Amino acid sequence: MSSGDGIQIPSRLPLLLAHEGVLLPGSTVRFSVDSPRNMHLVKHRLLTGTSLKSTIIGVIPNTKDPEHDTDDLPTLHKIGTAGIAVQVVGSNWPKPHYTLLITGLCRFSVSSLLKERPFVLAEVEQLDKLEQYTTPATDGVTAEHGELGELSQKFYQSAIQLLGMLDMSVPVVAKFRRLLDSLPRETLPDVVASMIRTTNKEKLQVLDALSLEERFKKALPMLTRQIEGLKLLQKTRKMNHDTEKRVLSVRKGGVFPGRQFSLDEEDEDEDGDDTTALERKIHAANMSEAALRVCLKEFKRLKKMPQSMPEYALTRNYLDLMVELPWSKSTKDCLDIRAARTLLDNDHYAMEKLKRRVLEYLAVRQLKTSLKGPILCFVGPPGVGKTSVGRSIARTLGREFHRIALGGVCDQSDIRGHRRTYVGSMPGRIINGLKTVGVNNPVFLLDEVDKLGKSLQGDPAAALLEVLDPEQNHNFTDHYLNVAFDLSQVLFIATANSTATIPPALLDRMEVLQVPGYTQEEKVEIAHRHLIPNQLEQHGLTPQQLHIPQDTTQDIITRYTREAGVRSLERKIGAICRAVAVKVAEGHGITDTEALTPEGQTQQGDKAAPPEMPIVIDHIALKDILGPPLFEMEVSERLTLPGVALGLAWTPLGGEIMFVEASRMEGEGQLTLTGQLGDVMKESAHLAISWLRTNAKTYELTNMVGGPDPLEGTDIHLHFPAGAVTKDGPSAGVTIVTCLASLFSGRLVRSDIAMTGEITLRGLVLPVGGIKDKVLAAHRAGVKRVILPKRNEKDLEELPANVRADLDFVTAGNLDEVLNAAFDGGFPGTASTHTHRQLTSKL
Repeated sequence: MSSGDGIQIPSRLPLLLAHEGVLLPGSTVRFSVDSPRNMHLVKHRLLTGTSLKSTIIGVIPNTKDPEHDTDDLPTLHKIGTAGIAVQVVGSNWPKPHYTLLITGLCRFSVSSLLKERPFVLAEVEQLDKLEQYTTPATDGVTAEHGELGELSQKFYQSAIQLLGMLDMSVPVVAKFRRLLDSLPRETLPDVVASMIRTTNKEKLQVLDALSLEERFKKALPMLTRQIEGLKLLQKTRKMNHDTEKRVLSVRKGGVFPGRQFSLDEEDEDEDGDDTTALERKIHAANMSEAALRVCLKEFKRLKKMPQSMPEYALTRNYLDLMVELPWSKSTKDCLDIRAARTLLDNDHYAMEKLKRRVLEYLAVRQLKTSLKGPILCFVGPPGVGKTSVGRSIARTLGREFHRIALGGVCDQSDIRGHRRTYVGSMPGRIINGLKTVGVNNPVFLLDEVDKLGKSLQGDPAAALLEVLDPEQNHNFTDHYLNVAFDLSQVLFIATANSTATIPPALLDRMEVLQVPGYTQEEKVEIAHRHLIPNQLEQHGLTPQQLHIPQDTTQDIITRYTREAGVRSLERKIGAICRAVAVKVAEGHGITDTEALTPEGQTQQGDKAAPPEMPIVIDHIALKDILGPPLFEMEVSERLTLPGVALGLAWTPLGGEIMFVEASRMEGEGQLTLTGQLGDVMKESAHLAISWLRTNAKTYELTNMVGGPDPLEGTDIHLHFPAGAVTKDGPSAGVTIVTCLASLFSGRLVRSDIAMTGEITLRGLVLPVGGIKDKVLAAHRAGVKRVILPKRNEKDLEELPANVRADLDFVTAGNLDEVLNAAFDGGFPGTASTHTHRQLTSKL
């Protein structure tokens, strides 16, 4: 490789055909090799060779290796670069290939091809002096006079100017400075052209420039363009009042004998503006002092990270979330109480307690602007409008609304978020909701809070304690944010069907508002105000095409639905609308046919005539559309035998009527209970038997043969119909006593009376819950008189006025009063204790 003329490359070189990159002398470039000839070159020359000579190959730019060995070799570029393979890395994914790291040595020209397979081997002629890249700088070029010396000096000064605009603390920039001082001037065009941003076409021009003067002329405009781009970037930043001096980042590449860097002014400008905009957003977010400190700390870390680091994306996402959160953005509340009352009345019928609570909040907000948001919990059966009234409250206040469905949530991270140390971490639903609405005082609806789950990932109900505590939620800390966020201005509304499954600690933090079922009159009003217009609009009908009278609506409510809410009622109205839509569509089709064939009317007959508008739904049409009635008013006809009484029960779906049936037969005094009864209800039955046996002589109760003990030689069977439904609770005590008293005395219980209440062994009647729902169920079933515990008399104030007017209420303190009111003409044995019945009617 050496001679008297200096260092020489081998005269025969294997050629690597490179299509994408251009290797210049003095630069280091990576090439991906996957074509047949190039792969053979690596396998048979680079990987098997053991000498330094075997690592020197020729790189021919702008020439693509054919995909098959049998294909002809394309025309080779006339000038190539001899290089030494510094590194060879093989991989099988996504297909077999090698990655070569090659450092350029000098130019050469191809004299002749020696062979084309399995790889290209050629006779080459060296064009550059190899030692100029490895010896210290001399005064060779700079001492010359004329145009070449001026070009060399100008190029060197421009390179120094470029370095002055960069950060010398970057290792690659510092190494480039040392290369400028150490390498000869004639090598500068190749080295600089390989570092600055240039296209392959421009690099080819530098490679093809064989004379040094031409080489300087080709590379100098590229260097000048790079400097002007940096000047323009700095000027733009000054015009944008960028307060912090930013250094242009340097992308690491390879510079002989070390690395190369690439300066992309367009990419850097975009990245710089993006980072600057993020910093402006951080300062403009008006976040708390603690959050601002954390954000600035993370921002400083972000600036020092290369974008290829995985943590860069995590930190950037965190900062984007922090600046998007509404730290100080809020909406102005609409505090007009009259307008709010009008809006609530238009959206919802009844629900007076909920409306009053919202108006109270507005009134207090007028007097005190810094009022914390209340935490309400609407508890009631499905279909009564708990969720929709929450949305209506948000519209009334002029606030943003966000619904969070909690049904089935069993991971506390859904509430509090995941810590950022986990892969795929994200904030909880509370913080995500605030980001979605964009204000810090929305209305949050926590739907189905009674259906929260619990698992190994924690208890979400416990995580809600901090969210729903007015004394703590001003410092709510999400695990993802790891800084406090103020939730005190958020109006939280939770909904539930029952408070039984809500943990006591969580229930204690909420203001519970009961939302009972609707009465029949309220349902009729809701149907004609909201449900029917809504269904007509959804089915493309108008009031001129369909009319549903109030009597028909009442019939649908009583005979086709049995619910506390109005969902089934809306579905039934939808079924009617669909049936009418068929008739209307058929009528339009007939009209169109008649327009085409006028004689068609005489051929079709009466059936083809379009229906008269509007179509009125009467009882006959209702039966044709909805089928036979699903429910019948069977209270009066069921009570035709002794041993039957009507009780009242509470369920999460609202109140229900419940029949209790008893029969007796000869036996050994056994009591049989059926109907899937719970332990409390079984104990109530034993209590009733014991009390009746104790007082059998007083009330003239006998067994089947007239004996004084009702159970002597007699078996009792007590049954609660709807055996597939589990039943429990103390409320059936008075109903069981009345049923057994009717059985033992042979007298009929009044058919229009229903009762509820817990009993004791002394014959006292104790209060029970769910009075409003139970009374509404009795009213729906056509009951005229209701027996209630005396201590539940206060609950009657919650009943609508029309229900109180339609029903007679008997408040009983003991079982004597219950039996006296349950039977026509009183019950034997009660007259001596009470001279008159305690009956309050028409409250």
